[in-house]
Amino acid sequence: MFSYRHAFHAGNHADVLKHTTLIALMKYLTQKDTALTVIDTHAGAGLYRLDGDYTETSGEASQGILKLLSASKTVPVQAARAGAAPKNVAPATPDAAASSYAWAPALQDYLNLLRDLNPHFAQTSDPLHLKIYPGSPFIEQKFLSGRDKLKLFELHPTDYKSLAGNIEQLGVGRQVVVAREDGFEALKTFLPPPARRAMVLCDPSYEMKTDYLRVSSCMADAVKRFATGTYAVWYPIIPRPEAHDLPRKLKTLASKAGRSWLHATLTVKSSKLTLDPEGEVVRPGLPASGMFIINPPHTLKADLQAALPQMVQLLAQDRHAGFTLDHGG
Repeated sequence: MFSYRHAFHAGNHADVLKHTTLIALMKYLTQKDTALTVIDTHAGAGLYRLDGDYTETSGEASQGILKLLSASKTVPVQAARAGAAPKNVAPATPDAAASSYAWAPALQDYLNLLRDLNPHFAQTSDPLHLKIYPGSPFIEQKFLSGRDKLKLFELHPTDYKSLAGNIEQLGVGRQVVVAREDGFEALKTFLPPPARRAMVLCDPSYEMKTDYLRVSSCMADAVKRFATGTYAVWYPIIPRPEAHDLPRKLKTLASKAGRSWLHATLTVKSSKLTLDPEGEVVRPGLPASGMFIINPPHTLKADLQAALPQMVQLLAQDRHAGFTLDHGG
């Protein structure tokens, strides 16, 4: 059960969706004066090198954050502002392109956070200088004030050790707690939170089919314990019944509890199997993913309405690319 390592997937298109959404959530929720408890059930290592062995082996960042940045440089100013499909028109200079693309505010916040961690990238806007990629723990901690708390859970022994070391370097003391525990079970002990405000990110690997059932059960229990918390679930959209059942189950549980919900998906390519020139079957990898949020901030829909078309515009790998954005409650 410990074969999954997020380092192989850091910065991929699913991370672009997940982390843009997470930043929008954290930005809104930390504006209030009341303390916020943030719980990350599957925290990973917290920080990743895009030029490290794992990431370079998979190459997924090249079709995620690096593609997002590179593709934005080929979009003329007027097309960027209109949200038109990208065209292969090279700008006069890279610096001019970096300043001309009209990023949606949520994506701009995402890029600003990456610039904070990568000084050379901040100076040049050159994707080649984007070396350090933050996992959700570093994104969450970035927005916390002194009154807020962050609980991080990770079971993988190597990733737990990396996470603990990475968080220690931040020097934030007891504000952040790192534990090698099952996040599904640990969540129960922190709900409801002392200040009655919480945001939970549930982002397991889905390496095991049982994860889908555990996510829906975990969220049902969490809403029962603390109905007003904000719950964000990331999931892969793959040809597996459990993957398609999960958002339906979450929608049902939110509706039965009388809670509002928002569901966003990003597709970058077809999920169909293809054949290579030698006739061998080629699996498409991850074609799409989704974010389901229970009790979303009222601003989140508008944030994603502006950001999702740009994600499709810049991350599309074939004509099947697209997005959906539904809400209710």
